[in-house]
Amino acid sequence: MKFFHGIPVTVAAILFSHSAFADGVTVKTGYDYSSGKYGTSTTTEITSIPFIASYEKDDWSFKAVMPYVRISGASNVISGIGAVSRANDSVRTTSGWGDVSLSATKALWFDAKARMGLDVTGKVKLGTADSAKGLGTGENDYWVLADAYKNIGSITYLGGVGYGMLGDSPLLKLKNVISANIGAAYKVNEMASIGALFDARTRSSDTGSAQRELTAFYMLKLGGGYKLQAYALKGFADGSPDWGAGANIGYNF
Repeated sequence: MKFFHGIPVTVAAILFSHSAFADGVTVKTGYDYSSGKYGTSTTTEITSIPFIASYEKDDWSFKAVMPYVRISGASNVISGIGAVSRANDSVRTTSGWGDVSLSATKALWFDAKARMGLDVTGKVKLGTADSAKGLGTGENDYWVLADAYKNIGSITYLGGVGYGMLGDSPLLKLKNVISANIGAAYKVNEMASIGALFDARTRSSDTGSAQRELTAFYMLKLGGGYKLQAYALKGFADGSPDWGAGANIGYNF
């Protein structure tokens, strides 16, 4: 449930809702790196520089993400999908703009006394990346996501489910997928939080593999409208990278 490899978007939204940034516009950029074989014999490295803009007002949050992506490795590996065929008889290095993602999140329910709530998100991934280069599928994807959270003292427990309708074509047959996540975050102080989240997703093609990833993250409010986020990722399935890491910095207007 990420727009790109990195800190889960829902985690950041839940932990910093009405506390890190005031309502308004936030812009972010950063750097993400992942490496894995994705069930092939070749290691594929994917780097991404995301450009993110979001707007928050009351119980609503809107977000747009546009990454610049570089892939070096097996020709049958697509960013965000993994290996889409069993054969990988060629190696390539390519780069360009990735898929644009747009989302809207509604804080559907919150109980202040119980310190728990539920957010619902609708997301579309536009097939803007060059599919001939393997930077994307060339098709639109649509997601519906629900994320719940419960706060007990300094710890926030997190969990969510999602359903993705992946666009396919005559050359690339993809399945609809189900995702789930569970994790927790610890509020170190008023400025910083640390935590971990386990993500899982069913395979997106007959020849592909499921995704399972554990992400450890750190978030810090820097003051003056700035916020830093960093993460490290470990994959536990052929559909996921073997490992990844990254960071981004945001500014609220």
